[in-house]
Amino acid sequence: MTLRLTAVTVTLGSGASRTTALREVDAEFRSGELTALVGPSGSGKSTLLAVAGALLRPDTGQVRLGDLDLATLGDRERARARRTRIGYMFQSGNLLAGLTAEEQLLAAASLSGRRPRALRGRARELLDDVGLGHRTGHRPDQLSGGERQRVALARALLVEPELLLVDEPTAAVDRTRADELTALIARTTHEHGCVTVVATHDPVVTGAADATLDMLDLAAGRPVSACAPPAC
Repeated sequence: MTLRLTAVTVTLGSGASRTTALREVDAEFRSGELTALVGPSGSGKSTLLAVAGALLRPDTGQVRLGDLDLATLGDRERARARRTRIGYMFQSGNLLAGLTAEEQLLAAASLSGRRPRALRGRARELLDDVGLGHRTGHRPDQLSGGERQRVALARALLVEPELLLVDEPTAAVDRTRADELTALIARTTHEHGCVTVVATHDPVVTGAADATLDMLDLAAGRPVSACAPPAC
């Protein structure tokens, strides 16, 4: 499984505020690898994640997840791809305030078209995997920032996604939790074999990545490919 972007251009805003966030971007990401997107704020990291995750349609270009071009799908098919093939872990966690940790995962199961009851055991297993087996009945306001991030990761993995997209996972947690979360994302990628793309400013995340991709190289139109950190 690969994620391949070909000649992807995205413009945002309108009139005088219109700006090109991505211009003719070509990039490829492979299964079982954690790729770190690096670059300063405003370089297009979050936009690339949004396009890759079928949250934003590019103006031009292809976004192929395996044999599926996300850029050409209708709204219903894109929504289905998001629910069944793609996992998201946003910086804020984006948890539902009234649901417990376990219920967060079961809600994701329902949205993907699966029976929550059938996945209850898997949900508890994933929460245990991320170190929250003892917190399954806690709501977001009863969890720390790092715990909310780990719930979000477990939720993203419940549907066994082919693509895992992570935006600044360590920005809201302390250094110890950041190190633990980084190691968890890397281990998850290798064990589950998903394509994982992480937007980050954190050198610890880039150090744990299998490959890095510099958004400034993409913006300059220089030929790029994700490369192992020691070679970058």
